[in-house]
Amino acid sequence: MRKIFTPQYPVYISSFAAVGGYEERRGPLGELFDLASDDDRFGERTWERAEGEMGRVCLNLAMKKADISPADIDLLLAGDLQNQCVATSGGLLTFGIPFIGLYGACSTLTEGLCTAAAYLSADSTLSRCAVVTSSHNCAAERQFRTPLEYGAQRTPSAQWTATAAGAFILGRYGRACIRGSLPGVMTDGYVRDGANMGAAMAPAALDTILRYFSLSGKRPSDFDLIVTGDLGAVGSEILCEMLGERLPGAERIHADCGLLLYDRDGRDFHSGGSGCGCSASVLAAKILPEICRGELHDVLFLSTGALMSPSSVQQGQNIIGIAHAVHISAV
Repeated sequence: MRKIFTPQYPVYISSFAAVGGYEERRGPLGELFDLASDDDRFGERTWERAEGEMGRVCLNLAMKKADISPADIDLLLAGDLQNQCVATSGGLLTFGIPFIGLYGACSTLTEGLCTAAAYLSADSTLSRCAVVTSSHNCAAERQFRTPLEYGAQRTPSAQWTATAAGAFILGRYGRACIRGSLPGVMTDGYVRDGANMGAAMAPAALDTILRYFSLSGKRPSDFDLIVTGDLGAVGSEILCEMLGERLPGAERIHADCGLLLYDRDGRDFHSGGSGCGCSASVLAAKILPEICRGELHDVLFLSTGALMSPSSVQQGQNIIGIAHAVHISAV
């Protein structure tokens, strides 16, 4: 899609919920989460099953807020970081909602919001869609890097995969409206270091932001915030430097979910947070409530993803970046 998608029918985010783990509860947004675990296990025996339970609890919370049941949701779009999205399928199995599994790495949230908005706009008979994304630090470390028990040392550019989930109910009414969306273009930042994903994703974020403003005719001053999913400290610095050269003013309203989620001064989270649950939990815990309260009016929200696998990194392939954008505004 080489143009901004504007829903034919108004699409609103009517309900949302954020669930986090122990470290997320201790962070700057901890009190804003709907629920946080004391031990990151959520009552399960394995980290992988814990992530599935986290998504299940999160969707239940969002439905409870909207006073609806699974039978009221026409379509479920969800994904995670695990192989074949098994956390999502295992955790959300019992809901019985028609399901489309998504994998866009850490960009999965906005991939889901873009797709759900398109479904609702294209078919007036659909009333509600749900979008759920999650990630778990321990499960992601075991799959992409080394198990925590190994005690590997992390480089300063490395990011901390969030143990978090976000769930969103999209429908025909609400206090936050999806005005438009722009799918990202795959971008090669010529980075091969799996511990430096922020640098790999920054060019993709830049490309989507520049395309959005070029296609929409809007200016940075038309927005309260431009939020990226999880570039962290390294990627955010790169992005802001490039924005200052290409789109002056945009860098001054930039915020990054990977930097909002954790207190990097009080705890060693290296470059900041990452993972599907990072941008999802920050959107549900902080950004959307501020939009609903009228504290923010227009936000350009991007989840950024590093399209990589353990094998691709070990084989020395470049890490491809992607960033999808959603314009969310107050009603």
